[in-house]
Amino acid sequence: MENRSALKRHLFQLENKLLLPEIRTSKEEIMNLLSDNFFEFGSSGKVLYKDEDISEATLGIVKMTMSDFEIHSLSEEIVLATYRIYNELNNQHSLRSSIWKVVDGQWKMHFHQGTKIPL
Repeated sequence: MENRSALKRHLFQLENKLLLPEIRTSKEEIMNLLSDNFFEFGSSGKVLYKDEDISEATLGIVKMTMSDFEIHSLSEEIVLATYRIYNELNNQHSLRSSIWKVVDGQWKMHFHQGTKIPL
């Protein structure tokens, strides 16, 4: 596995990209970051799949801040990322987790879950 701190920085950057308006409004950019079998348990309670549900309209523009980012190696090519998100638009905190896998030499998000933290 690549250097842990370099990998942590890289995955942090990829997670942050998914919060940027220019990425969230580009289906091509989104599709490039997600594995073909990607699915998500959203904080809304909805289950989303890359091939069915992910689009610019689904994601929308957000104003979120990430904190407490950590990575947990599951294998040489699979990493669990965990962190907190603060959504400034609705004053909501949530816990997030993503599974990243190496696909054709690139890290791709395979799974994501968001869980709201009660106010």
